[in-house]
Amino acid sequence: MFPWIMKFIPGPHKTVLVKWEKLQLFIARVIENHRRDWNPDKPRDFIDAYLNEIEKHADNPTSSFNDENLIVSTLDLFFAGTETTSTTLRWGLLFMALYPEIQEKVQAEIDTVIGRSQPPSMAARESMPYTNAVIHEVQRMGNIIPLNVPREVTVDTTLAGYHLPKGTIILTNLTALHRDPTEWATPDTFNPQHFLENGQFKKREAFLPFSIGKRACLGEQLAKTELFIFFTSLLQKFTFKPPHNEKLTLKSRIGITISPASHREQKGKQEESACPPLKARRLLRSEGTNRIE
Repeated sequence: MFPWIMKFIPGPHKTVLVKWEKLQLFIARVIENHRRDWNPDKPRDFIDAYLNEIEKHADNPTSSFNDENLIVSTLDLFFAGTETTSTTLRWGLLFMALYPEIQEKVQAEIDTVIGRSQPPSMAARESMPYTNAVIHEVQRMGNIIPLNVPREVTVDTTLAGYHLPKGTIILTNLTALHRDPTEWATPDTFNPQHFLENGQFKKREAFLPFSIGKRACLGEQLAKTELFIFFTSLLQKFTFKPPHNEKLTLKSRIGITISPASHREQKGKQEESACPPLKARRLLRSEGTNRIE
């Protein structure tokens, strides 16, 4: 009820508040830089488009198009696009280390379609159905936002016989969807064949990591591009394996998203480590052989 009072109460949250203010100042400076050479007829990005809307509604005192909302909206896009993509990539590298035979098939497709010297591009995705299927299966199994993002019912609604009054907050159980045994042949096992049919990539209606409808993830296309480029680039250059005599685990931790937990196990006991989260040995893939980097 009184969020302003948190500024005066000691505790670790003050570090978060300070960093949040720094981020807001950073975005504010970016907006000012945009304003210096802003051309309403040639918007370059989201900030330029938002500045156009601020200008259109300048005479409306109740308009939500203002600098404060522009800063917060930009930060929303930034956080949503970095945490989710990086977490999905961590799951992807973990699954590759756990399933070396799948990793080899991805690398074989990369070598055939792109090679080892040419940087990956989205133009190659249509010719790489197996890699595309593996990325989709990483998203299905990683299930990083299991209950989606909360939504609010805007009008009284009846859904599947249930009455939902206006203002009701609803959550979508994506876990039930992505692990539905009537939809997936092996719902609890990592299996890229879920997204393949006769060797070609197959879209699945039961796959909704970005939600659906008017309130679907705004960054869906950007996220798909980032995941394909980053994942392919990493597998093009590196082979991921667990450290010698160590076992990887699919245990997760709950935060903003569901992410891989520390998965270094020694003598049956889970132990923390100063190593990077993947705990995987990286092998640099050269033209003739693999060598430890």
